[in-house]
Amino acid sequence: TMSAADFLEDYFEHDLIKAAMASPGIIGTALGVYSPGSAYILLHHVMGDVDGNIGAWGLARGGMGAISKSLAGALQEHGGEIRTNASVEQILVKNKKAVGVVLESGDELLADIVVSNLDAKRTFTKCMDENDLPPGIYDRAKNFKIRGSSGKVNIALSRLPKFNGVPDNRYVNRGGQAFVGSLETMERAYDYWKRGRWSDDPFIESVIPSAWDPTVAPPGKHWMSNFVQYCPSELVDGPWTPQKRDQFGETVVDKIERYSPGFKELIVHMEVRTPFEIEEEIGLTEGNIFQGELTIDQLLFNRPFPGYAQYRMPVRNMYMCGSSTHPGGGVSSACGANAAREILIDLKRPNTVPTDDFYDE
Repeated sequence: TMSAADFLEDYFEHDLIKAAMASPGIIGTALGVYSPGSAYILLHHVMGDVDGNIGAWGLARGGMGAISKSLAGALQEHGGEIRTNASVEQILVKNKKAVGVVLESGDELLADIVVSNLDAKRTFTKCMDENDLPPGIYDRAKNFKIRGSSGKVNIALSRLPKFNGVPDNRYVNRGGQAFVGSLETMERAYDYWKRGRWSDDPFIESVIPSAWDPTVAPPGKHWMSNFVQYCPSELVDGPWTPQKRDQFGETVVDKIERYSPGFKELIVHMEVRTPFEIEEEIGLTEGNIFQGELTIDQLLFNRPFPGYAQYRMPVRNMYMCGSSTHPGGGVSSACGANAAREILIDLKRPNTVPTDDFYDE
């Protein structure tokens, strides 16, 4: 229940250090750095390891899409079939048992097991009939906290940017950049979000993957990925429009320009994604990257709902494997791996899910 700011106060003195360290405490979360519970969000982001480096983050060579392609390849290698542009309209239930899905096209696909990678709210309130669920489950899903708070700005650059006071070398550009200001600046940005607006001084966490991975940009060019807090899913002055989306993007660029004079002149192309675009394009409710907030009432045995934390859902032969389940958001594959193990147990088949044996060495 501690806030990220209070947690860091116990370990650091300088405001800039505390602000930089606090950023993982608000990523993708509808909380501020002074909000109770944000300390857990911070710790959630430094759990685990990358190649034995505790708390480290990794970037996929070839971009995040390379992970999706690897998963798809593994499925197809074992005889699986993938259908794209085939949204699920409804999960079919007969005699309290999931028996397949109906696509938006009207096609019915029957199956012995149905596994949803959608978030809990979309799964139970959009793809299922309330009458097919036990009493109370529909309301739990409807009240599942999954507020959108983040935006994304991808920028194609003609060359690497230079930053004030930062040595001009490729090792600096290969790291991440956090445009934080101070804890108070971050909290003010959160206050704007609560009022249905975005701040003109947002928190931005950036990385330039092309500085170390030449496969994600043409030779000599670069790509900068910017994650922005906060960006409301609903605006106080009406729905999102292309004009408002572009204004949000310009706000992000204006802040980067303050730290990197001449940055705007390097921009070749820019792609701005608010929670509205993220939901419309990939089906994440309110664009919430964790498929549900990581607050104490939605963690561990409460995720997604009390009594259904073991990936088996209220309808027989139906499972969930996305970030709405334990342990929550992050590119760890833990939710899917855990769900796969439970499905294999129910099918009375041997466990073939790989395990991380790093700590056993």
